[in-house]
This record gives sequence, C-alpha cells and structure tokens, in this order.
Amino acid sequence: MMAATEISHTDVLVIGWGLAGLVATVEAVSAGKRVILLDQEPRTNVGGQAWWSFGGLFLVDSPEQRRMKVRDSLALAQQDWWGTAGFDRPEDLWPRRWAEGYLDFAAGEKRAWLRGKGISFFPVVGWAERGGYGATGPGNSVPRFHITWGTGPGVVAPFLRDVEHAESAGSVRILPRHRVTALTRNDGTITGAEGEILAPSGAARGRPSSREVVGEFRISAGATVIASGGIGGNPDLVRQAWPDRLGAPPATMLAGVPAYVDGSMMRTAEDAGARVINGDRMWHYVEGLHNVEPVWPGHGIRILPGPSSLWMDARGTRLPVPLFPGFDTLGTLAHLRRTGFDHSWFVLSSRIVEKEFTLSGSEQNPDLTGKDLPLLLRSRLGRGASAPVQAFLDRGQDVVVRDTLDELIAGMQALPGGDVLDAAHVRREVEARDREVENTFTKDAQIALLRSARAFRGDRLIRTAAPHRLLDPKAGPLIAVRLGIVTRKTLGGIETDLDGRALDDTGDAIPGLFAAGEASGFGGGGVHGYRALEGTFLGGCLFSGRAAGRGAAAAV
Repeated sequence: MMAATEISHTDVLVIGWGLAGLVATVEAVSAGKRVILLDQEPRTNVGGQAWWSFGGLFLVDSPEQRRMKVRDSLALAQQDWWGTAGFDRPEDLWPRRWAEGYLDFAAGEKRAWLRGKGISFFPVVGWAERGGYGATGPGNSVPRFHITWGTGPGVVAPFLRDVEHAESAGSVRILPRHRVTALTRNDGTITGAEGEILAPSGAARGRPSSREVVGEFRISAGATVIASGGIGGNPDLVRQAWPDRLGAPPATMLAGVPAYVDGSMMRTAEDAGARVINGDRMWHYVEGLHNVEPVWPGHGIRILPGPSSLWMDARGTRLPVPLFPGFDTLGTLAHLRRTGFDHSWFVLSSRIVEKEFTLSGSEQNPDLTGKDLPLLLRSRLGRGASAPVQAFLDRGQDVVVRDTLDELIAGMQALPGGDVLDAAHVRREVEARDREVENTFTKDAQIALLRSARAFRGDRLIRTAAPHRLLDPKAGPLIAVRLGIVTRKTLGGIETDLDGRALDDTGDAIPGLFAAGEASGFGGGGVHGYRALEGTFLGGCLFSGRAAGRGAAAAV
C-alpha cells in the first residue's frame, strides 16, 4: 500500500539541486525566506552536473588575463558573443537582454562576488572556442576560460556549504527522491508542486537510481523555481530536438551527463503554461571517448584538445579550415554529420598528447580538483601524459598507439568503423602536413595558427606543443583517437525575464513561477543563441540562479 500524501508548506520551492538551484536557494535564504529544495535523485548527487564539470568560468578583463598580457574588454566580449550567438528570431528578445546582462556581470562584479565566496582561479587562462573566422564571426578573440581551483566541486562548494548551514538553522529543508510530476495552480498563480516519492537509494553520484514509487507529496509555496537541467541524458529527446542545420542525428552517441538529466520538467513546465523556446538549439561535443571507468550508461569523456592534432573524418579526409581542434564545436559537428558517419579521428604524436591533451571533468583532473600543487606541477609541466590521460592511452577502446604510420593505420582500421578508412588518403594527409612544418612559414592554416597560439604565454607554457613533424621518431610513438559525439547542453529552455520569472505564450510573467540554469537556456530561454563561447554554462547557472532566487524571494 502506498504511504499517505506528504504535505509541506514553504516560502520558496526550488526544484533541482544543481548549481543554479543551490544559488537560487542561497539567495532566497539570504532574503529571509524559508526554502524547500528537492530533487528526484539521492542526496549523493547534490551539485548536479556542475560537480562533474571542469569548472571553467568566462570572465572579461580579469587580473588573470592581464597578468598573461591578454587585452580584453567588454566591447570585445560583446563582439564575440553576438558573432557566436547569431540571434535571429523574434523569441531572441529576452535571450539578447540576458546576454547583455551576463556580459556586464562577467566584466563587472562576477569575479569579486565569487572571490568573496572563496572561489579562486588557476593562473593560466585557457583559450576555448577560438573561432578562426573573421573578427565578427564566432569564437573567442582572446583567452577567457578561467579554470576554478577545485574544478566543478570547487564552484559548487561555497553554495552547498551555505545551503547546509541554512538547513542546520532550519531555514532550508532538503528533500531527495522527490520527483515533481505537476505544478499546482490557483487562479493562474503557481502555488507549488506535487509528485512522487521514490524509494530510498544508496546509488553513488551519477549512478542510475531506482524509479520505484513509494509515496506522493504536495508542496505549497509562495514562489517556485525550476532548476532541473536539460535533456542531455535522454538520447531520445536529443534526437527529437535535433535540427536539420546540424545534419542527421547520430545513430550512436555517448552521454556526457548522467541519465537523470532527462528533461522531464520541461514538459511539466509547459503543461503549467510556461513557454519553452529554442528547443532546437543544443551543444554537443565531437571529441568524445568511451570512459575507461564509466559511471552512468554510455558515459563519454570529452577531450579538451590543444590545437595541434590532425583531424580527419571517418574516411581519412582532413577537416576543412577552420575546423581544427578547439576552434568551432558546432561548426565541426555540422560538418561531420554530413559525412554520414558518427565518428572521426585525431592523428597525433606522443609529444602533442603530453602537452595538449586534457580530459574534461572534475574526476579526470585530480590535481586541479584536489588543489594539489605538487601533482599539478608534475602532471602539467612534467614529461609524459598525465595519469588520467595515460589510462586512456593504455586501456581506452578508442585509442591506437603504434610506432609507424602503417601500423597506426592498420590499428585504426581494426577498430569498429575503421573499415571505411582510406589508408592511402591518411598517409597523404600526414605526409603533406609534415612537409609544411619544415619551414617557419607555411600555407597550412592550422600550422600558422599553432605558431600564432604560441605567442600567448599560456599556450606556450602548458597548452600547445611546438610545431613538429608527426612522423618525427623523436616525437613518437604515433597515436590515433577515434572520436564520438558526446551529448551535453540544452541551449534553449523556459523563457524568462531578467528577474527569472517564467513567461507564458503571450509574453506575460506567470505569477509564482521562476526558472534558472539549463532549464531556462541559462537565462531567458537561450542566452547563448546558436553557439556558446565556453566557460559560459556554469556562469549562466550562477547568474540565472542568482536572479531567480532574488526574484522568487521578492515575490513572496
């Protein structure tokens, strides 16, 4: 027999305990409100996707940039954002306003606000999404990717600490294993939520948990904040939303987020009258590997590549300019989807791996996550690949390591999908590329950009190998990596105004309902437009969570 319905009352209800939900909770409590924070998963998953992240944050004209001789400005960041987002729809009204607000935040109080909470940054700024087009095209003109000391857990920690302190003081109640199935309404006002209580679970962080229902609940609240994430863990929804401009949806995908990122609250919000926009805008990576130690089903790890690897499609044809590693994620995705295959290849040397391969995720970077300076110096500045990268070289099902090019190609052809690889084509591309390296000048755009990148001290120090021949025996052995598509972020979501209030189809705010984080497209229903500049996802959770928490508190 199912237990009686659990009934609760609170000032603010926050649905989802990822970074946006934690920030919204902290802001509401700071305003003197009582908060119930719930999630469908066991408490081991507090922090959501942010906990697993590399912890990159987008900042503009920061002290870290200035120390690295990077000249940045709000005007340059705006130029890059507009060129990347490509806003072109009537429903981009609020996303544009959110982008303006977020850029002001990133160039203004964001760093000081985070520093005040104890968050600090690795001194070398990263250069993600480099673009490679014209000045007004997509991409970051300068390095802006600030790595949190402590990675994703380091970003989550101060907000989780404040929530737990508030829980101890009685102003926050945390309810794990509570799955919302409907928002409740009274005369057009959202008055809380109801749903199912799931069986207790001892599943570790990220592991699938039981969906056995053992009870029901109903919570009344003066304001409700949806911070439930996107659809990246639900491949069926990803394929349904896949846009024609990115080609055919892949038959096989790796999951970059746990299975609980299922998009269920999107439909629930729509049923309550909220407008969900830009559902066809999404962000998936093309440098994915099968995790050697998977946590969730289909667990994929993304390579954060430096710019030197030779990138080929499934048949062995080199990708066109400027689709080099780390330059244009969605441009590369769209190109590869037109090839008819779900995989592509990196061909590189051990010298490049040693300098340029970093794996995304807190668990793949124990030096930064653990704030271990001696380990960091050994892994980032020492000889050889880091321990997590070496594990993939030794045991990864997508990696081939060989001494000669003929042996490497044979190893590539032996992997699933390798039968379509044209050996002669691969050899021609590698040898032609190597001839271009032998002079300090070249017509090869990738090699020219490598030399330009090394003018930035951070790239020269830890991110970009000195240009060299791939077939140089001193740089060996040779390595090939079969790359798959990794699902990650939903760029569209619940349309919101700048106070985080959810809007209906007429553009009016729905009384009592707010949204934040990925559920709101990181703000407004799609602050990134079609593409992102990287380091902007966690920042979008911070900014939108703060706005929604403050807005919800003010509404009570």
